[in-house]
Formats: sequence, C-alpha cells, structure tokens
Amino acid sequence: MFAASRKRLARWWILFLSLLLPLLWLVKDLLTNNLGADPAQYLVSQLGYWALICLWISLAVTPLRRLFGWGWLIQHRRMFGLYAFFYASLHLLAFATFLAGWRLDILLREVTERPYVIVGVLAFILLLSLAVTSTKKMQRRLGRRWQQLHYLIYPASILIIIHFIWQIRSDYAEQLFFSILLALMLGYRLYIKRRS
Repeated sequence: MFAASRKRLARWWILFLSLLLPLLWLVKDLLTNNLGADPAQYLVSQLGYWALICLWISLAVTPLRRLFGWGWLIQHRRMFGLYAFFYASLHLLAFATFLAGWRLDILLREVTERPYVIVGVLAFILLLSLAVTSTKKMQRRLGRRWQQLHYLIYPASILIIIHFIWQIRSDYAEQLFFSILLALMLGYRLYIKRRS
C-alpha cells in the first residue's frame, strides 16, 4: 500500500511538472527575447493554446479510462481541469495586459464588438465556476448538484473551440483537428450514456 501511494505521488508530480513546462518555456523565451516578430500576440495565443490542450486532456480521461482501463487517470482529472483554467486565466491576463494595455475603453469594445472575444469570455466564466467548485469541500456541499454543475465543461469546450476557430483567418487544419477530437469525445460520452 505504501509503495502504491509513493507511485501515485510520483505520477502526480510528473504530470504536474509536465503541464507546467509550457509556461516555463514561454518565460524562458520571454527572458531571451525569443518570442518572434509579435511577442504580445505570440504570448496570448500560446497561453490560449495550452489552455485548450489541458482542457482536451481533461475531457480525454473518461474515454481513455473506459477504452484502455487507465483508471489511474481519474485521480488526476481535477489537476488537468485546473491547469486548463490556469492557462485560460493567463491567456486572458496576457490579452488585457499586452494587447489592450488595461484600457477600459479597448476592453469594453473588444468584449462587446468582437464575437470571438465574447465567446471566449463566456467560456472563461464557465471554467471559473468549475474551478471555484472543484474542491472536495464544495463537492460535499453541493451534493448531487455538483455533478450537474460540472456538466458545464461540455458547453465550455464547445465555446472554446468556436473561440479558437473564429480567431483564424486561414489554414484551419489545427482547428479541424481539435474540433474532430471534441466531437469524438462528446460523441463517445453520448454513446455511453444512451447505452447505459
């Protein structure tokens, strides 16, 4: 039992540090002035990209557990979800800091006039509600409603992929890839629910 506990702890740290690596890499690039021709845009887009990756990892836990018997993944799903929120928060902060300069007029214009920003903000609000209620204490307090609340991950993921697609003017290959992944993961859940 002690060996299993140590193994679980080691796996937790490996996953935790692995998901932190993209941020450390961005900080390294920032300090070495290696963020390309438009550093602000690069930072914002990369932080958003890693929020998307972490969200997809979180959504992949159930299919991987059922299809391959990787039950250990369920122990780390909350970490994946919180990392998605962490990178989404940094994405939003980077946008407000480097692209809008914390100017209220620019922020209000972006949030009210640009559809992809509106969709992104709505997705962030859903992720915020999930992050705030992700603790075991909140799970006990909400009881059955906790599971119902956490179904918001599905509309949040759809809003995020729409936000991702609307930002790109050309070359939709990456967006198509993530859209297909989302369709497969949500479709698999629907199939399991109907079968049971």
